[in-house]
Amino acid sequence: MAGVRNLTQVEAVRRAALLDVSAYDISLDLTDGTGYPGEHTFRSVTEIRFTCSQPGADTFVEAAAERLRAVTLNGQPVDTSGWSAEGGLTLTGLAADNVLVVDGDFYYSTTGQGLHRSVDPVDKEIYLYTQFETADAQRTFACFDQPDLKSEFTWRVTVPAHWKVVSNMPVAGETPASAAKTVAFEKSPKMSTYVTAVCAGPYHEVREEHDGIGLGVFCRQSMARYLDADDILLITKQGFDFFHANFGIRYPLPKYDQVYSPEFNAGAMENFGCIVHAEQHYIWRSPVTDFEYEQRANTILHEMAHMWFGDLVTMRWWDDLWLNESFAEWASHWCNTSATRFTDAWTTFLSVRKNWGYRQDQLSSTHPVYTETPDVAAVEVNFDGITYAKGASVLKQLVAYVGIEPFLAGLRAYFTKHAWGNATFDDLLSALEAASGRELRKFAAQWLETAQVNTLRPEIVRAADGTYESVTVVQEAPADYPTLRTHRIGVGLYDLEGDRLVRRQRIEVDVEGARTELTALAGVRAADVLLLNDDDLTYAKLRLDERSMATVVRHIGGFDNSLARGLCWAAAWDMVRDAELAARDYVTLVCAGLPAEKDITLVTATLRQAQAALAMYADPEWAPIGWRQVASTAAAALAAAEPGSGFQLAWARAYAGSARDSGDLSVLAGWLDDVDVPEGLRVEADLRWSVLQSLVALGAVSPDRIDVELDRDRTASGEREAALARALVPTTESKSEAWRRLVTDHALPNWLQRAMLQGFQHSAQVALTAPYAAEYFAVADDVWTHRDGDPAQEFMVLAYPAYQVTEEGIALADAWLAREGQPAPLRRLIAEGRDGVVRALAARRKDAAA
Repeated sequence: MAGVRNLTQVEAVRRAALLDVSAYDISLDLTDGTGYPGEHTFRSVTEIRFTCSQPGADTFVEAAAERLRAVTLNGQPVDTSGWSAEGGLTLTGLAADNVLVVDGDFYYSTTGQGLHRSVDPVDKEIYLYTQFETADAQRTFACFDQPDLKSEFTWRVTVPAHWKVVSNMPVAGETPASAAKTVAFEKSPKMSTYVTAVCAGPYHEVREEHDGIGLGVFCRQSMARYLDADDILLITKQGFDFFHANFGIRYPLPKYDQVYSPEFNAGAMENFGCIVHAEQHYIWRSPVTDFEYEQRANTILHEMAHMWFGDLVTMRWWDDLWLNESFAEWASHWCNTSATRFTDAWTTFLSVRKNWGYRQDQLSSTHPVYTETPDVAAVEVNFDGITYAKGASVLKQLVAYVGIEPFLAGLRAYFTKHAWGNATFDDLLSALEAASGRELRKFAAQWLETAQVNTLRPEIVRAADGTYESVTVVQEAPADYPTLRTHRIGVGLYDLEGDRLVRRQRIEVDVEGARTELTALAGVRAADVLLLNDDDLTYAKLRLDERSMATVVRHIGGFDNSLARGLCWAAAWDMVRDAELAARDYVTLVCAGLPAEKDITLVTATLRQAQAALAMYADPEWAPIGWRQVASTAAAALAAAEPGSGFQLAWARAYAGSARDSGDLSVLAGWLDDVDVPEGLRVEADLRWSVLQSLVALGAVSPDRIDVELDRDRTASGEREAALARALVPTTESKSEAWRRLVTDHALPNWLQRAMLQGFQHSAQVALTAPYAAEYFAVADDVWTHRDGDPAQEFMVLAYPAYQVTEEGIALADAWLAREGQPAPLRRLIAEGRDGVVRALAARRKDAAA
């Protein structure tokens, strides 16, 4: 597959000043000429109309093709001898008004970038989708591939006669031709290249109309029986109603389609009017919990928010990527909380998304929310927890700072002024300042132009009569990033009444500098729990005072709101990661307090963290005891859970993932044969594979059982799970073959590489995979050079020898990082892997000392 041009910001600025692009007319032929789908390449003919402000000037156009058949500029042939997929094509002697026609053959993708092609193993049907962010539109058609050269688009797509085609706009008409047909689409309004889209294949389709908008939901034919379109459409309608009421400008396109496609790399992509979702994440073949339903709702609303913030008004360059993603992240949780059944969505934001942000912000690669982006390659590693979660946290605090109504008034003015164009964060800030009457530049600089995270600790002096003599919030910052920020926080006082923790009082204060005394609490009766950042307004790590922590350890389930419990769970987890709390004490807290938890998100997230604590942060000598504790707790909670409930399923998953002893493994093996399955628990599809993978990893079943299971499940999902299971087989021969394929086969499809990487390392196979630590650093440069961006990044992250928590593992990373000349994004990913091992080593020492 061809590479793409690594466009620099300097090049983009110059080209945007020179050109104004008015129209693309794109014709794709996705057949082999006989009406059947093409296999390796497709023909793409693009006509681009554009003006040039300096007639006679030169520019370039991107075209990451296999070959160019012909190129004309203003009717004259263009010399293509200097063209390359990575460099594009130089255009000389531009006129004031130009028509460029590029006719070429382009590659189908198996990496999830460009026009991705997948074959359904159930019926052998072929499905296609495009993924163009950050700069992969050039893999499908010739274009000026940068966000601020917006244009109108007209698509014509030739496909087999039984296929459907979905794009940004409605179908204008179809022209049959033998075994094929050409589908023409209406001309679009102006949009950026990266949010254009084409999906094609024999998709199953469900349609409705809501408030004048045509709504479509698509999936593969073989997945149609699992598609709960009613729930997807319900969330979609609730989202449109809410955003229309609050954004002051209607969704501008006539239709809104959501295509659930196989083998998609991310969760979803905000193509204008043609959202592509990852089928494997959001269409379920077996029962799931409300955690999964909420995650899907959040993704639906996140992509919908992009229709305004990103698609209608688009960043000028990728240094404002954070603004697109942070806004969509904030808006989706705000809408979920306000307009859907997921009224505790801010708890999910705290326990899932912000935890991601806190982790990212403490790596050596930490960066400001707003960061200079010199080229496209640099931005591709910035789709991270800072760009999404920290940025959204800043917006959430900004809303608290200026008030929701002034914030929305500023948004409406911003949308109205910049509709169909490009804007910067400065444009948004100006609109918010005008609407709120508040000066926001200092706030923005403090939160968006500095890196790392503060820690807030309460310092409490109690008087003899049981009142507070003084309460001071101590703000800390890492030595390398000494910024002390202004935090708007709530402070909650909770009293223990029986087993309940009841909030008696809440005050809101601004924390500034190293010490902020809360004078309003002087003389107030001391609470059993004093909770900083109550209601989770700011972005900061929290600590509890000794009395509060002791109460929480015994009564964490007593809080009557999930957000307070979430803050305490998050604080405990953060203390483990910072080597302030021994992993064994955290596991004890989880086993004691989590079975009573009634928020499925907190149960799910905390169980994952407990397993991560045992795999990474516990002393290996003690860890087997911890695994038994978690497995025993999960088994008891599973037995006590309501049959058929989400909590039963969550605890069953935890049991399957934590079991290490022969008795527990025997129980799990029985589940696969329908023996002693708890009442109400459906051991189907995804849960069956999870159970089998645990058994395979621990050597508790023969690898032959994988083929037996695959015979039951000859689907795309089954093939993916079987590949993961095979990579888990705990033999030197199996690991050697898996590693050979992972490092030498640069054409592995994205789904297969991901599955093999996910199975290659396991917390119970540390000694088995130890020899591959040195191998990883030996092959890193070669893998990075020979793979597309997403697969290359995925290899670097998932293959990193994270379980080799030793000084020797750190030394291997140091030796690689000491070399010169490696690409900055690759250095960043390897440094992040090293950071994880350094943190784990410190946590293990803390646990061993306990």
